[in-house]
Amino acid sequence: MLSISNLFWNSPEGEPIINGLDLEIPDGKLVVVTGPNGGGKTTLAKLIAGIEKASSGKIVLDGTDITDFDITQRAQCGISYAFQQPVRFKGISVRDLMELAAGGTLSHNEMCDLLAKVGLCAREYMDREINASLSGGEIKRIEIATVLARGTRFMLFDEPEAGIDLWSFTGLIDVFNDLRRGLNGSLVIISHQERILSIADEIVVLANGKVQKKGSCHEILPELLKNSSGCERCPTKEVRL
Repeated sequence: MLSISNLFWNSPEGEPIINGLDLEIPDGKLVVVTGPNGGGKTTLAKLIAGIEKASSGKIVLDGTDITDFDITQRAQCGISYAFQQPVRFKGISVRDLMELAAGGTLSHNEMCDLLAKVGLCAREYMDREINASLSGGEIKRIEIATVLARGTRFMLFDEPEAGIDLWSFTGLIDVFNDLRRGLNGSLVIISHQERILSIADEIVVLANGKVQKKGSCHEILPELLKNSSGCERCPTKEVRL
């Protein structure tokens, strides 16, 4: 379980982004964090992963205070994070990155299985370099596959639907459902997408750097949909908050 107490973080310009945030994320649950743009969702993800350091407050994972841990120490504790905008690694192949994430050699079948889950063919991708020749959507899918390869106790995805085509998005929903059924820890997704919100065990609404609402999908989602603009342009419509 992850427990966050009285967390604060200001931007380099001094603007308060996270304002005394309290949150508990239990084991065995798929938790979706949503809320308006600028509400602090991505900042919260970076604070959990150790990319940013809190101004004050406490973050505890499975009884261990990780507040002062750096990103490497948090990864060693079992936190994995998929960025909203994935990083490119010039000179490293997809196979290299996947095996680095897995902590050892992956068989051809294991590589195929992981990449297929995000809509990629291993034969076409595993020996390609992670550089500008790959589209943003391809990089995003590869990064998600690396998180799956790590299989950590605390998996955090920041808007995994960004840059993903409709076919791959449908497959991604299946991946998250499979992960939830076999969870030995926590799965947290930051998203506005109704289809991702609808598979959540719990939904957390974050705004103005604080948790505004938290509850089961059945409690929170109908209210979000009632307050949304009802965009009907696509099956993966965004819930506007």
